[in-house]
Amino acid sequence: MTRKLAADFFGTFWLVFGGCGSAVLAAAFPELGIGFTGVSLAFGLTVLTMAYAVGGISGGHFNPAVSLGLALANRFSWKELLPYWIAQVVGAIAAGAALYAVASGKAGFAAGGFASNGFGTLSPGGYSMQSALLIEVLLTAGFLIVILGSTSKAAPAGFAPIAIGLALTLIHLISIPVTNTSVNPARSTGVAIFAETGAMGQLWLFWLAPLVGAAVGALIWRVLLSTGEEQD
Repeated sequence: MTRKLAADFFGTFWLVFGGCGSAVLAAAFPELGIGFTGVSLAFGLTVLTMAYAVGGISGGHFNPAVSLGLALANRFSWKELLPYWIAQVVGAIAAGAALYAVASGKAGFAAGGFASNGFGTLSPGGYSMQSALLIEVLLTAGFLIVILGSTSKAAPAGFAPIAIGLALTLIHLISIPVTNTSVNPARSTGVAIFAETGAMGQLWLFWLAPLVGAAVGALIWRVLLSTGEEQD
């Protein structure tokens, strides 16, 4: 169990440090040309690379919503859910702290939003709470369907990390303007702590919506898509 938790800790650390780091460190310089597309790709690459690196140890969740969805789909033990959540959140906070330590080494540094998620005045595009809630639920549900489908016995072996990484890239391309993209409560928590905005006050939505979305995605998979499939 210790190896599983360590693997998901490091995977979540990598996701937050790499994905949010691309936004905080690289996207701040327009001349680099990274923009939303680069940040989206960075998040996808973090999941793809760590899924190959440690997915064979922990399953490569790196996300409390994914762990919940897998448990609801009978792909993951309920008794391991809380330990995984703790490892993921601690990994995300450690990554946020490491990123803050690096970013604050620049003269004139101000944390600002620090790649945190938000709605209303904290939404990159000024989208409402209702829009943020809906898109986070829908995209997390879709993410779970991709994860469950690409890791099913019917899927080609060895390609799941690619499908999952590309799905996360697509998710960011869609929703960065709306919420700065969460679909991951640990990712949201890890940077909200260091933001100088009201991100912590809105964090509840970025736990609620991904968890609900994960449950919806797992239900859709079990009821409509996996009939007759032997569960792992």
